[in-house]
Amino acid sequence: MATLLIVHHTPSPNVQAMFEAVVDGATTDEIEGVTVVRRAALAATASDVLAADGYLLGTTANLGYMAGALKHFFDQIYYPCLDATKGKPYSYYVHGGNDTSGTTRGIEGIVTGLAWEKAAQPVAVTGEPSKEDLESCWELGATMAATLMG
Repeated sequence: MATLLIVHHTPSPNVQAMFEAVVDGATTDEIEGVTVVRRAALAATASDVLAADGYLLGTTANLGYMAGALKHFFDQIYYPCLDATKGKPYSYYVHGGNDTSGTTRGIEGIVTGLAWEKAAQPVAVTGEPSKEDLESCWELGATMAATLMG
């Protein structure tokens, strides 16, 4: 059975709604043979990353960059996982008050170093997530889980 690891930082109702939509998509009945593991960014470990077959990351955009919790996650797992996770699929969702571009650049730069492969179009939302934004998050979760179906 494949494992999708969702590493998230969900400090606000808006990003919580996005997280829930992602999880709902990843765990839909149409997905078979994929275990979805959820870890808060400050609790996720290198062991979690090494045990997973793909990654879905979620964060807020804070002061033009990803939340410190997600950066801390990357700092903890980068070298222990560098060689063993090359080529694994990933994507992400990000929520910001008015801009997510710095967060996107930061995540993309780190995962380029890890040599992970983007498997689905990321979702970036500013302001309150619309119904369409939450549907995009659902699709993101479903697409990432479907990517891991054998």
